[in-house]
Order: sequence, then C-alpha cells, then structure tokens
Amino acid sequence: MAVAQLAHRYVFGLKGDIRDTVNYLDEQSIIYPVGSNCVVYNVDQKSQKFILGSEKSQYTSAIAVSTNRRYVAIAERGEKPSIGIYDIHSLKRKKLLTLPECTSNEYVSMAFSSDSRYLITQSGKPDWTLTYWTWEKSKPLASVRTTNQHNAVIHQVTFNPQDNSQICVTGNGIFKLFRYNEGNLKQFAFLKMDPQNYLSQSWLSDDKVIVGTDSGRLLLLETGELKNEFNIINPSTESRQRSTTNTILEGSVVEEQIAINSIVSYTKGFICSCTNGSAYSFEKTDEKDTYKKNREMVLPSSSDRKDESSRKIPGIKTLTISPSEENLVCTSSDNQLYCISLSSADMAKGETINFEYLSCSFHHHVISGMDICTRKSLVATCSMDRSVRIWNYETGSLELYKEFQEEAFSIALHPSGLYVLVGFSDKLRLMNLLIDDISTFKEFTIRGCRECSFSNGGHLLAAVHGNIIQLYSTTTFENVLNLKGHNGKVKAVKFNAEDSKLVSCGMDGAICEWSLITGKRESENVLKTCSYSDVVVASEGRTIYAVGSDHTLKEICDSQILRDIQSGEAIFTQVVLSNSCRMLFGATNLGTIRSIKYPLTAAGDWQEYQAHSSAVTKMKISTDDNYLLSAGEDGSFYIYKIIDKDGRGLKRDKEIIHAEEILITKRDLQEKNAMMINLKTRVDELKMENEYQLRLKDMNYNEKIKELTEKFIQEMESLKTKNQTLKLEKDKEDKRYNEQVEEILDKHNEELQESEIANSQKLMSEYEKYQELQAKSQKMQEEYERQLNEMEESKDLALQELTQYYNIKLNDKGDQLESANGLQQTLTKEYEETKKLIEEDSEREILDIKNKYERRLRDEGDSNKRLKEDTRKMRQRFSSLQKEIDEHKSNIKSNLSEQVKLQNIIKSLEKDIAGLQKEIQERDETIQDKEKRIYDLKKKNQELEKFKFVLDYKIKELRKQIEPRENDITSMKEQIQEMENELERFHKQNMFLDLNISELRLKLKASDKELNAENQRLRDSEATLRRFKVALHDCYSNVADQKQLRDSIVGLYSKFIQNETRDVVNLDNDIQKEHARQREHLERSVASLRKKLSKDSEIHRIDNVRIMQENVSLIREINDLRREVKISRNLVGDLENLYESKRLSGSSDTMSIRNKMASLQSSTTTEPYVSEDKKIIGMQKAELSKLRAQLQELEDKVNARPPSDQAKSHPLAAIM
Repeated sequence: MAVAQLAHRYVFGLKGDIRDTVNYLDEQSIIYPVGSNCVVYNVDQKSQKFILGSEKSQYTSAIAVSTNRRYVAIAERGEKPSIGIYDIHSLKRKKLLTLPECTSNEYVSMAFSSDSRYLITQSGKPDWTLTYWTWEKSKPLASVRTTNQHNAVIHQVTFNPQDNSQICVTGNGIFKLFRYNEGNLKQFAFLKMDPQNYLSQSWLSDDKVIVGTDSGRLLLLETGELKNEFNIINPSTESRQRSTTNTILEGSVVEEQIAINSIVSYTKGFICSCTNGSAYSFEKTDEKDTYKKNREMVLPSSSDRKDESSRKIPGIKTLTISPSEENLVCTSSDNQLYCISLSSADMAKGETINFEYLSCSFHHHVISGMDICTRKSLVATCSMDRSVRIWNYETGSLELYKEFQEEAFSIALHPSGLYVLVGFSDKLRLMNLLIDDISTFKEFTIRGCRECSFSNGGHLLAAVHGNIIQLYSTTTFENVLNLKGHNGKVKAVKFNAEDSKLVSCGMDGAICEWSLITGKRESENVLKTCSYSDVVVASEGRTIYAVGSDHTLKEICDSQILRDIQSGEAIFTQVVLSNSCRMLFGATNLGTIRSIKYPLTAAGDWQEYQAHSSAVTKMKISTDDNYLLSAGEDGSFYIYKIIDKDGRGLKRDKEIIHAEEILITKRDLQEKNAMMINLKTRVDELKMENEYQLRLKDMNYNEKIKELTEKFIQEMESLKTKNQTLKLEKDKEDKRYNEQVEEILDKHNEELQESEIANSQKLMSEYEKYQELQAKSQKMQEEYERQLNEMEESKDLALQELTQYYNIKLNDKGDQLESANGLQQTLTKEYEETKKLIEEDSEREILDIKNKYERRLRDEGDSNKRLKEDTRKMRQRFSSLQKEIDEHKSNIKSNLSEQVKLQNIIKSLEKDIAGLQKEIQERDETIQDKEKRIYDLKKKNQELEKFKFVLDYKIKELRKQIEPRENDITSMKEQIQEMENELERFHKQNMFLDLNISELRLKLKASDKELNAENQRLRDSEATLRRFKVALHDCYSNVADQKQLRDSIVGLYSKFIQNETRDVVNLDNDIQKEHARQREHLERSVASLRKKLSKDSEIHRIDNVRIMQENVSLIREINDLRREVKISRNLVGDLENLYESKRLSGSSDTMSIRNKMASLQSSTTTEPYVSEDKKIIGMQKAELSKLRAQLQELEDKVNARPPSDQAKSHPLAAIM
C-alpha cells in the first residue's frame, strides 16, 4: 500500500517567543507562527491557510509584511538560517535568501522598505549582523555589525517610512541610526543620553522615533536627541496600578517594573503595550512633539482561576493594526490572540476597554495528555497550564474549557464522549462533560497519574501509578486488577480491540501483554537498552508497534521483534495505527510527523511533515481514519486531514454517525427552565405593552391623518381651479404652436427636397470616384498578395520590407485621395453650374456605368474569395507539414535515446552472457566433482549394506533374548503399580489418623488448661473464704459498739466485695481467652472436616460416575432385551394364529409349524437373562440409595456443628 498523505486542517496555538508574532496581511487576514509553520487566519470566515516550514528548519524566528501588502518574509531558524519571500495571494515562495558567511543560526528581526523593494534583516548571536537586501535579486547590498563591545542583544530594526536609506536599530543599551550610501551602512546621529534597554520602537515621522524601555519610559527621539518623554501611568491611577504590580515577599514590598514590549504607530498617534496586560493609546495634540494618552485597553482576566498566581494578568507582547486602522490585534505572554475594535474605542474615550479572544483560547504550556472518543467528533487535551479543553476536530472549534488549581498530567475521554478522566498532581478525577461545564463526580487516590485510558467498550479504566497499572470498573468504581511487572515507570497502556488484553510499555525497556480475564502477564519483551515511550496494538491483537529512545520503530509479534526501522537523527516519541490497519504514523522529538509505508518494509519508507517546533507528546487518529491529531511540548495542537494521492478524503466501508446527546445537571435544567418561563412572561408583558403603545400610536396617527386629509382636500380644490385656468391657457398656446409648426414644416419640406436633390447628385459623383478607387485598390491588393506569397517563400525580412513599401504606397494613395477630394469639391461647384444642361445625359450614363462596375465588382469579389480560400488551404497544409516535421524530429530523438538504452542493455546482456558462460563452466567442473563423489559414495553404500545384513542378524538374535525380559518387566510394573496404590491408601489412612491425633491433643491441652484454671479458682475461693471468716470474727467482736461495727462492716465490704468485682473482671478476661481458644479449635476442626468431606465427596463422586457408566451400559442392554422380548411375543402370537388356522383347515404341513416352534423356543430362552438383568439393576439401585443416605448423613453432621461465631453455645458461656 502507498504512503498516506496528510493535509493541514486546523492548528491551535501560538509561538509567542519571537519578534512581531502577528501581522495583518489585509483587512481580513492575519499571519502568525505555530510550531514550525505559519498560519494565515481569515478573521471573518474563521478559516486557516498554511505556509509550511522547510525540511531542515527548526521553527520561525521572525516575520515581516511588505508595505504594499503583497509579500511576506519568513525567517527560519536552522544550522544555516534562511528567509523565504512568499506571495500573499498564492502563498507560494518567490525567493529564498541565504547568507553563506552568516555564523548565527537565526534572524531576530526584519523589515521591508516603504516601496517594498528592499529588506533589512538582523541576525542573532554571536555576530549580530544587519544586512541590507534587494530581495528581488536575492542580493545583499551591505552589512554591518550592530552590537556593542559587550555583545548586547538587539531587539528590533525598522526602515524610515519616508527614506529607504535610513534604518533604526534598538537593543539593550543600543540606539543606532544607519544610512545606506554607495554600498555601505554608516552610522549617523549618535545618541545623546544615557543608554537604556530599548525594547521597542516605531517611526512617527521622517525624523522622529518613539522608543519604549524596560522601565516603562516612552522616549521621543529626533536624530538621537531626546525631544519629549511620556508617562504611561496617570497620577490618579498610579496607586491602583502599583497594587497590581507590587509583590509582597517576606514583609518587604518589591515593585515590578512595567516594560513596554511593542509600539505601533497610526495616523492619529501611536499605541504601546506593556507587561501589566494593558495597551495605551496616545494621540497627537496641537503642541509640538506632544502626545496625550486618551484611552486604556486591558486583557480580560479569567473568572475560573482561583489561586492568586493564576489570576495574574499576562503581559501584551506584540501589537498590529489593520490597514484601515479599525481593528487592533495583540498577543499575550501566555500565547493567546486578542482583538479589539478601535472604532468602538473611539466611542468610549477615557474609559477602560477589554480585549476579546480573536478565535478561542490556546494552551500556553506543554500539552501532557490527549484522547479521542468513538461516538462523537471530540478530542480532549490537558496541559501543564492547569487547563482541560474539549475540541471538535471536524468543525475546528473549542467546545469546553476549564482551568483547575492543579497541574494535569494525563487525560482519557470515555468512548461515549460524556465523561473525561484527568490525572492531576494530587488525585485522579472522573468528571462529567456538561453542556457548559466540567464537573467532578468521582476521585481516585492516585497522585501524579502520568497515563490513563478507557477501554474500547468503556467498562474499564486503566491508570498508571508509578510502575503499577490499576484497573477500575466504570460502573462500581472498584479496583478490579493491579498489574505488577514493570521495574520502571509505565509510559503507555493500550487495550486491544476486544478489550481482552492490555499492552503496556515502560522506561525499563519492557513491553508486557496482560490478560484482563486472569490478570496475569501473558508475554513480555525486554530490551534494557531502550526506554519505550509509546506502543500500539494491531486489530488482530498479535502484532505490536513500539517506539523508544533507541531511534527505531519495532514490529513485535508473539514477543519476538520482527523488524527494526531506523529513524535517523530523530527519535520516535509516538506511534499510531489506523483502525483499518492500513496506515501507520510516527512522531519525533523534532516535532515532525511521519507517514510510514504500511505494511512495514526493511528500508522503512516514509513521508515527513513539518508540524511542531519541539517534541510531539501525544498523537491520535479518529475512529473513521479521516483525521490525525497531534500535540507537542510547544503547546500547539494540530489537526490533519488524511487524504489519498489525488487529494481526496479516504472512504470508509461503514459510515460512522456521531451522537448529539449532552449531559446537563437537574439544577441547571431547572434554572434554564425557570429562566425560559421568566423570559416568556417578560415577552408576554412586552407584547402587551407594545400592543398598548401601538394602539396609542394608531390613535395619534388617525388624528394626524384626518388633519392631513382635510388639508389635502383644500389643496386639491385650489389645485383644480389652477388646473382649469392652466388648461385654457394651454389650449390657446396649442393653437398658436400648431400654426407655427405648420409653417415650419412647410419650410422644412421645401428645404429637404432641395437638399435631397443636391445630395443625390453629390452621391453619384462620389460613387463613381469610389468605384475607380476600389478598382485601383483591388489591383494593388492582388499585386500585394502575389508579392506576399513570394516573400513568405523567401524570407521574413523581405516581407517586412514589402509591408513598408506598400505602406508608403498606401500613404501616397491617401494623399492622392485627399487631392481627389479637393478636386471633387471643385467639380461639384462646376457640376452645380452645369447640372441643368446634363441631367438627362448624366442619368443614362450613370445607369450604364453602374451596371458595368457592378459586374466588374462581382467578378473581382469572386476571384478574391478563391484566392483567400487557396491561401487558407496553403497555410493549413504548411502548419500540418510543420507539425509532421516536429513529430518526426521528436520520434528521431526518442529513437536515438531508445537506441542508446538498447545498446547499454545489449552491453549489459553481453556481460551477463560472459558471466553465465563462466558460471556454466564452473558448474560443469562441480558436476564432475559431484559425480566422482557419488561413485565413491556408492562404493561405501555397498560396503554398508553388507554391514547392515550382519547387524540385522544380530538384532534378531538380541530381540529373541529381550522378549522374555520385557514380559518380566511388564509383570514387575504391574506389581509396582499395585504396591503404589496400596501405599496411597496407607498415606490417606495416615493423614486421617494424624488429623484425629491433632484434634485429640488439642482437646487434651484444652481440658488440662481448664482443669488447672478450675483448681486455681478453687484454691483462691478457699483462701478468700478463710480470710472472710477471720474478718467476720473480728467484726463480731465489735457488736457492742455500733460505730466500730459499721466501720468494720464497711471495711469488710471494701476489702472483699471490690476484690470480688476485680476477680469477676479477671474471670471475664479468662472467659474471653477461653472463648477465643475454643473458637480457634472449632474453626480448625471445621476446616479439617471440610477437607475430609471434600475428599470423601470426591471419592463418592468417582464411584457414582463409575456406577452411572455401568448403569448406562446395563440400561442399554435392558433396552435391547426388551426389544427382543417384544419381537418374540409377536412371533409367538403369529405362530399361535397360524397353528389355529392350520388346525381348522386340517392341513398336514407340519414342517413350517415345527420351524416356527423352534424359533419360538429359541426366543423363550432369553427370558432367564432378562430376569437376571432386572435383579442386577435392583441391586445397583439399592446401593445408590445407600450411598445417597450416607452422603445426606455427612451433610447433616456438618450442618449440625455450631458455627465459629456463636460463642454462647459453648458450655463455659454459663459462667458469664
């Protein structure tokens, strides 16, 4: 299959670290760099066109648009920097400018002259060379080093808009003016103030330049002399501005300086942009060299940002204004594009105005994750800028966007397109994609998940936690599996098409295939010298394609590497295989996309496309194989259309219909419904109010109409009277006018008749002269055509001389015609004098002459047509002959080339013939050697056959000796097998005895412990009783004294009753310990019984299976016997009927009857067998019932035993 083609469809992002990032091409189009390409964006149609970077370039380093808006210059960074001049309308490259002696690898700034004929370029470090080009000739006119002795940075170079020879250069401590003169660039008008870091500049007139510094100063300079300085911050807003630009660090206030990044001038003044996210407009005042700030324009702040660092407004880096000066576009330090209408800004002078996004917001940091869904044309991206975005790759629009407090490392989109899984630095979150929000509904405690993925069916999600892959169910959110096997971080996980396997690759050089049914590793391929970055599985599930740090693309099948395709200097970072398994794409660390020929070949053919300016982090292909999507470390997001070689989209066998459903929370739906109800009520109220207002207006209009109709009627009456008077006057004027017209017509008719007579006479005379001149011209034309044919045959030079000659003659004839005209005038005068005399003669002569010349004219016209037809045929013949000559020449050339090719082929074939002859000779020699070898081998074969005969005889004798020994061996093996069976039975009996012994020992230990505890408890109670008796006796001695008696009784209580409670507590502890011991003993006994039961049940199951098999065979025999019995009974009935019929008929044919009786006797002999089979079946049924009864008893015994958690059933529970 051929290599698939890619066409850029949409690009989202901005490369904002260059000078003049965005420029207006015309009123509707802007150009800006993304990755290694440039995008031409139509603001009105929201469409994109692309100027692709060259193969060896890294990215765009500078852009400049010509003053006439016809060309754009794009400088590309590389080992040898280059500048391409492109036509804006066709987007084709016109010129390529290179400077061989340039030691820098990039150009930092460029500018066209006012007439767009010259171009200046400023190279970067280390040489910092300013070059003056005449780009139409690709020729540098002059160059000069612009930096100082400290090798300071140059920021911007510009042309004087009024003078192509003057150039301004600004940089860190550098402000220089150069003039081009006689092939040299010479500095003039040196700076007359302390140097500063000049970041931006713009020409305001033919000699004044406005310059912005990193300290927020705007300096107006004229030939290096400071004319004025302007403040960006007003005193009233200075406190507010300081509050936004000051940062509190460790109790001390550090003030941030506001740098002026860009300045753009227009007819009313200039606009400058700053690092505080604001742009200020200055307009010229009546005072000399004075500009006044009249408005402030600021970037919008995101309401979604909750932390203080993310709420900080980014700075404005580049400004560009439209040719009509109605729109302003800017770029921010976070790589976003904003726009504002200056016409609306004029309406709100003095107020702060907010910029708006030009199209949508972009990622401005590394895109760390990307995924695509099946049922919708959606793709999700996450970035280190803490944002998650949902894009539509078919329409090229941003569907959802949300920023979070933590950085997002990975993302996975559910196949339904309704859920998204994002791995943040603190947790892994599963979120709903609502109609206008992204809300979290489940969190997993996985920190810093670098890779996650949904299964193709969406029922599982895989998350990487270091070197462990955790699988969760998307319905219950339970941890289903933990896949452990990698020694390093896992970089990629992919499900196969059936979701039965999972393939993973890691930094440890291992590619593992996991079974999702068993949770075990099925296969593994380890290459420790390679750190894998991505892996993809083919649809059949066996073939795997992996890329890593070893500059190769590997094709792996059944854990074996089939092919290694080298990637050259680049390293493959991503690989993706189409769902139809017809296309394979790879991405590199240089930011390029490679369409690789599939199936893979040993050479590894591919076609490379320039895309990102740094490494590609993620790459996906759509479900219908029509779109390829890639994301890079530069924050850009590319969408490609996959096409065939004819530029058409690929056709799928089955069309995929995308779903349109969305999620919305109940609260949002209720709010929207309530809002709709409120709006409907508001609409009804407005309708009522409008109807009331309309009725009032109708009443007012009716009154006005009445007034107007009355006025109109009055005016009509007055106009009618005027009309009647005017009609009377008109009738009078008509009569007078008719009389005058009649008089004039009479006069006109008389004059017309006279003029017609005179003109007819003049026409006749002129016609005669015309006939004569026409005849002469025809003769001249014939002669000219004859001479022309002759000259065509001779030379083109002679033709030119003849044309000049006849032109001269034509001029002479023109002069003669003029003289003839003069003569005609004189003749007309004479003719008027003599016309009365010759009227009759002239008419007759005119008719004769007319007829004669008409005949001649027809003849000449026919001859002229014939000659023209001949010339046309000759020219056609000449052209056809010329074509045939050209074709013959081309055939001769082709034949010569073919002759040369055939001669070369003949020479090569002769060489091949000579080589083949040599090879034939060599093969003849080898054949002779082989024949000799064959003869020797035949002799050896005869000798070996003799040895074979001897060996066969010996083998027969040995076999005779071996046979009795083999019989002995078989008998010994049978004895050994029987002994092993007996040994197995002994082992089983020993195991049962060991279990019984262990149970008895445990019971004995428990009874010993219980006995010792009871003896100890008895001894303690006897001692307590003795002490109690002694104390009671002492208390009895105090019976007379009540106080002492009470004290002694209290002491007795405190001494014995409290001790008893302590003893009870100790007793409770002992009971608990005994309960735990008994519980453990019972659990062990239950476990042993369960093991015994399982073994017994297995033995019984085997016996049952054997009995069932025997029963089946017996039942089969019984059925056969029943069939025979039935046949015999039928036969007996037939014989009885036959016998009866014969007896009645009195026939003496007894032979047939005897035969039938013999068969009957033979059939009756089967009855004893049937009865025996019935007895055997009955015995087996009885045995089965006994076995079932024994099994039921064992189950009842097991169920009758108390469970381990019922402690009260133990006899010791009564003590508690």
